[in-house]
Amino acid sequence: MSFSESDLVALLSGRHETVAFCESLTAGLASATIASVPGASAVLRGGLIAYSTEVKSFFLGKPISEIERVGVVSGKTAVDMACAAAAQTGADWGIGLTGVAGPEKQEGKEPGTVFLGIYSLGRIAQSYCLRDLGAERNQIRRATVDAAISQLGEIIKNFSTSGEQTASKER
Repeated sequence: MSFSESDLVALLSGRHETVAFCESLTAGLASATIASVPGASAVLRGGLIAYSTEVKSFFLGKPISEIERVGVVSGKTAVDMACAAAAQTGADWGIGLTGVAGPEKQEGKEPGTVFLGIYSLGRIAQSYCLRDLGAERNQIRRATVDAAISQLGEIIKNFSTSGEQTASKER
């Protein structure tokens, strides 16, 4: 099942849970997408926009050199961003989004390469590598948001049906 923003808001609302975002390449688009749904105020705690490495360093509480060492565009940074989103807003779920919207490569990664981090204290700290999300900058950004919403919806649904568990992996 592919989750829409309305589906995710309904799912979170039904569980009395909240979400927050720490966004780089999407620059607030994920937060705005959730906020566009009636009833979003019950589930959206907030959003952090960390477009530059310096701002990522501030929100993550890590030196720039450490972020650059693991990769600004990496699964580790995406999970750290998700953790920061949850921790700094008090949300149940944190989503971190970092990647290359283009048109140039970044850290040797092609445009359309995105890392999505999902975090929930005691339940999950997981990253996903998404590729080939499109050729145009805004297409990549929109596809990133859609993938994040859908992936979080699937994870929450799976927790609901199979019990709470902690997972960590990179795809």
